[in-house]
Amino acid sequence: MKLTYYPDTDSLYIDLSEQPSVDSQEVSEGVVLDYDASGNLVGIDIDNASQKVRLKELTLSKLPIEIQTIVA
Repeated sequence: MKLTYYPDTDSLYIDLSEQPSVDSQEVSEGVVLDYDASGNLVGIDIDNASQKVRLKELTLSKLPIEIQTIVA
C-alpha cells in the first residue's frame, strides 16, 4: 500500500494494489474508488484531502509491515 499526497492539487491517493485501474466510482463528493478488471478495489482518490483527512498524523497498529518513509 502506498499513500501519496499531491500538495498542488490537495489530493491524496491511496494505492492499494499494483493492478491497473479500469473503472472508477465516486462514492461521495471528491472521493473516488478505483477498481481493477476483476472488480477489486485498487485505489482511493481523495480531493481536498486536507479538509477531509488528518494528513499530519498516520497511525499504524499491529500491521506486519516494513515502513519506508520518503520525504520530498
